[in-house]
Amino acid sequence: MKNSYKNQNIAFFLLFLSTLLIVVPVGLIVLVIIQKGLPAINWQFLSDMPRQGMRAGGIFPAIIGTVYLVVGAIMFALPIGLLSAIYLSEYSKDDLLTRLIKLAIVNLAGVPSVVYGLFGLALFVVFFKFGVSILSGSLTLGIMILPVIITTSREALESVPQSFREVSLSLGASKWQTIRHIVLPNAIPGILTGTILGLGRAAGETAPILFTVAAFYLPRLPKSVFDQAMALPYHLYVISTQVPNVDEKIRYGTAFVLLTLVLFMNLVAIIIRYKFRKKKKW
Repeated sequence: MKNSYKNQNIAFFLLFLSTLLIVVPVGLIVLVIIQKGLPAINWQFLSDMPRQGMRAGGIFPAIIGTVYLVVGAIMFALPIGLLSAIYLSEYSKDDLLTRLIKLAIVNLAGVPSVVYGLFGLALFVVFFKFGVSILSGSLTLGIMILPVIITTSREALESVPQSFREVSLSLGASKWQTIRHIVLPNAIPGILTGTILGLGRAAGETAPILFTVAAFYLPRLPKSVFDQAMALPYHLYVISTQVPNVDEKIRYGTAFVLLTLVLFMNLVAIIIRYKFRKKKKW
């Protein structure tokens, strides 16, 4: 009994230590960004156009460009990812081909973002002739987050008890009616989890937009999906590495805005997920 209690304490200590090793560095990074970036935050910084080669003015075009890209990526990836997940979990046969497809989707989630950027450049910018534009950037980001959405959505659908399907079918509902009215409503929290992960990755990536949409300096708002746009991740990279004599608080202020934007979008998605989870009866 004493050995079991001792082993339990050791396991608890190791788990607690592992948690600290993850939480503490992230917390310190966030604190540094807040401490050094908060003094730069004011209405002018958030609403003005950049001036003097991005050494003055605000970051409004970069904020709007980031929102456009994230919304465009989700609008493209979520429907396709959800439909693919429904097919893989509800309609496809459990054969070698299906298993290979599922394995390929999981592996695609680990492909470096720069590879997706080069793919988007070749496919959307050059082949489809969309040019360096919001459309090309959104589609590239959408393809990048598609494996994550497919994987999490499929797992959410498969987590719905099989008995729900059996009862629905026994009452005379078709397979699609069962999926639409029984399976999907109960899987929405898990689907939103994948959407949250996709939002965070799409908003924070630099390499894909570097090849497909990002403008170095563009003191105006885009007028169509075929225009270039500034984006916060690339803007932060540029003012940190390419533009000399930029005030430190501007760099950290930009990082603070990007961090806040990602957290806000995630918070909205988490609140929606929480409301759907409260409706679950299992």
